[in-house]
Amino acid sequence: MKQTLTTKPLKLGNRIIWPPVVLAPMAGVTNQPFRTLCREFGPGLVYVNEMIMAAALVYKNPKTEAMIAFGPDESFRSLQLYGSDPAIMATAITQLGRRNAVDHIDLNFGCPAPKVTRRGGGAAVPLKKNLLRAIVTTAVKTAAEFGIPVTCKFRMGLNDDLMTFIHTGLICQDAGVAAIALHARTAQQHYAPFARWEAITELKSAVTDIPVLGNGDIWEANDAQEMMRVTKCDGVVIGRGCLGKPWLFRDMVAMFNGEPIPATPKLGWVLDVMLRHAVALEAHFPPGRGIREFRKHAGWYLTGYPVGGELRKRFSEASSIAELCELSTLCDQSANIVEGGERFVRGHSNGPMNIVLPQGFLENLDDLVAPDDATLTHMSGG
Repeated sequence: MKQTLTTKPLKLGNRIIWPPVVLAPMAGVTNQPFRTLCREFGPGLVYVNEMIMAAALVYKNPKTEAMIAFGPDESFRSLQLYGSDPAIMATAITQLGRRNAVDHIDLNFGCPAPKVTRRGGGAAVPLKKNLLRAIVTTAVKTAAEFGIPVTCKFRMGLNDDLMTFIHTGLICQDAGVAAIALHARTAQQHYAPFARWEAITELKSAVTDIPVLGNGDIWEANDAQEMMRVTKCDGVVIGRGCLGKPWLFRDMVAMFNGEPIPATPKLGWVLDVMLRHAVALEAHFPPGRGIREFRKHAGWYLTGYPVGGELRKRFSEASSIAELCELSTLCDQSANIVEGGERFVRGHSNGPMNIVLPQGFLENLDDLVAPDDATLTHMSGG
């Protein structure tokens, strides 16, 4: 197998992943239809479901139960969990294991959403080293009983004054996780301005016994190659770069195998993929919801293509598959993406943001005390 990078496949339990590319969990995006579409372009990679609250799973929140469904084509079922209570995390993993519901669990310690951090979850957890260690150690031990590998994803820290990524990586390594991934931004940065790849380099130098994956500002396959060249990381996690561009995983496979990266497709081809995505969402969700879920995707698919503002607006407000088909006929099927359009930002671009923490949280960083995850169930939306 010809490879352009000196790298190894990613090993998660008994599964060998080549190339070492992971789809990042994204709320409202990485549901089963989107994962299936991505997998068509890049079979055999890791495609992670949406982030799930451990407490909501334990208390059988109906919306959460619906979200953890996997398709028949998913032979490696990946799910991301978050929580700030080791016991609840262990119970959630035990439930998943007994149901044979997943093949891989990723723990989230990087979510900056206020509804998560204000209760001490997500990006707030690494501030408390003892709590972090307890959660990860318990999760790995519990998952091992069912043969489920555990990985962890986190950010650089809460802000530039509260950097946590090095000790987080070392704690995860000591706990026996299979791999770690760093989104090279702080929680305060959110998604702006740019990812700081030098932090991935630093983490890779500190954590030497397990794979370190890099995440942040990978818009094209060549960006992944450059990130790995510069940082020496062991693989990449793809988030916003694949929004409206699920074929990015096809490009990744080609790049890692030393094959030519396919040219950016013409608009007509993109519209065909877009319509297939919309149809799959309509089939997956209750009547009417699928098209509503799709609307945000329309703008991402059209990003960089010469489609007028009025037509874009109509795509984003479409109420049926038939309407999407009609709108597609109004587009120039032969249109190419504009120069540099592949790198236009998709998804969130806001930041910096205020990080909300529980009262007194920073005064007791050595505590194992965590908020009661059960109180968060009503906030999780799954």
